[in-house]
Amino acid sequence: MKIEEDKIIKGGEFLVKETKPEDVFIREEFGEEQMMMLSATVEFSEKEVKPHLMRFENKEYSLVEELMRKAGNLGLLAINVPEKYQGLGMGFNTGMLICEEISSLSGSIATAFGAHTGIGTLPILLYGNEEQKMYYLPKISSGEWMACYNLTEPDAGSDANSGKTKAVLTEDEKHYEITGQKIWISNAGFAHVFIVFARIENDKNITAFVFEKDKVEGLTLNPEEHKLGIRSSSTRQVFYNKVKVPTSAMLGKREEGFKIAMNALNVGRIKLGVAVTGASKRIINYAINYSNERKQFKTSISSFGAIQHKIAEMATKIYVADAANYRSGQNIENHIKRLEESGIDSQKAKLLGVQEYSIECAILKVFCSEVVQYVSDEAVQIYGGMGFSAESEVEAAYRDARISRIYEGTNEINRLLIVKMILKKGTTGEIDLMSSVKRVAKELLTLPTFENTSKGLFTEEKKVLNNLKKAVLLVAGSVSEKLGNKIATEQEVMMNIADMIIETYVLESALLKTEKLVMKNGEKNTTEQIAMCINFQHQSVEKISKNGKEALYAISEGDEQKILLLGLKRFTKINASNLKDNRRLIAKKLIETNKYCF
Repeated sequence: MKIEEDKIIKGGEFLVKETKPEDVFIREEFGEEQMMMLSATVEFSEKEVKPHLMRFENKEYSLVEELMRKAGNLGLLAINVPEKYQGLGMGFNTGMLICEEISSLSGSIATAFGAHTGIGTLPILLYGNEEQKMYYLPKISSGEWMACYNLTEPDAGSDANSGKTKAVLTEDEKHYEITGQKIWISNAGFAHVFIVFARIENDKNITAFVFEKDKVEGLTLNPEEHKLGIRSSSTRQVFYNKVKVPTSAMLGKREEGFKIAMNALNVGRIKLGVAVTGASKRIINYAINYSNERKQFKTSISSFGAIQHKIAEMATKIYVADAANYRSGQNIENHIKRLEESGIDSQKAKLLGVQEYSIECAILKVFCSEVVQYVSDEAVQIYGGMGFSAESEVEAAYRDARISRIYEGTNEINRLLIVKMILKKGTTGEIDLMSSVKRVAKELLTLPTFENTSKGLFTEEKKVLNNLKKAVLLVAGSVSEKLGNKIATEQEVMMNIADMIIETYVLESALLKTEKLVMKNGEKNTTEQIAMCINFQHQSVEKISKNGKEALYAISEGDEQKILLLGLKRFTKINASNLKDNRRLIAKKLIETNKYCF
């Protein structure tokens, strides 16, 4: 799908520009090659993963390793690795599609897959020299060698650049000796390739190194961690005691480690978003199946309004997440292609392609991880007492879901990053934020217009969406003007703004996807999707209004506050809609098909 230059929406620019439905990608548009790859992944999941779900809860780490190697034999670890390095060389969004499916059944498999294909592969692919890539990538992508990423330390979690692990150059200047401790290292128990971050001398920034485990001495592992969820995912502490690696093991340049870590995490965030959306789809299927089979008062509980409410809400959040995931994934893929066509080498294009949409990556990490937590919690509730039993599928899913709000950067850190990155792009002029803020402020001095002569699907919803963007700009602009450089110290207010931004982006994504589906299938065949959009928009309006008020309460008072609150109220108006009937319509379709079908 090629988009004309003037129609390209840069990262974060969705706040100040309108996107047309024909300019977004939806998962229904994947081609034959992608669907064949998806079919192979579904077959792998159903044959190799599904029969062993309860074994994952018994901490069978060897089972995860075995399945990862089988996935490698099928090419599932090589989707985004270029053919030059014996990968499949498929597009970024195809990698998203495969990640969603393979991650859907078990959090243990999802974590192992994500750690290996993401942070275990990308630092080499994006920053390795040609010799390193030719040496490591073929065996990593085939599953012959498993990889792990050693960044987190006891005193360096969210503040990754504060790590104390040291790399000391030997007297002959041919090796570095690495000494330190890393914690929460996924895949450490069976990894052959170790990517580790350490500080050389008193450098401001850390440096990355890559080496093979069996070629070094002084590396030891603690026993497997006992965890709330993802129980068969190998997670260990790693100790480095003067581990000697050649100077050629440096990945990228000296002091480039923090940049490597952050850019690998950008991909990890959007891949996590799609992975937990896949899990959410699997979990809602459990809930729908159970509600159809479970009888109370001589009838299936799926016939009860309270259960239908839950099923419809779960489906709505999943649908919205799905729309945003593949919209962003294709934006990244398109940008990579544009950069390559402009003459930038493939390695740098991939790096810059993801960097451009780092705001969207953070948005999806936060939103989707909170959707899977909501969906798994409601699934347990639908199961009732059975949901609390370790024998049920949803009990394990509930525990597995919890980690997704912590790794790849906590949701709190990602919320702060969203706002910081948006404001930075506005300050540098990458996004025309200031002009948009001024236009919104000027509009507040005019009388609102209520006449709307335009016709067509989502006419009213688009007007509401446009106003919600103005609400975000009003609040973000007011906060930025009032606090200036002190905004970073007011984290509660930043998180208010982040939630407003997140809601705006995912709502717009759902509206655009649905409008495109209507163009393709007709309005009569898209009634449930339309209902989901309307219901979600009402929720977004409430959430944006609440967060906007809290932010304005914190930074204003008196007449100024009254004026700002009136502006916020003006931009968060929405017409009444029968949300109950919409939910019943959505739930009816799901219950009849006995699965998530959108």
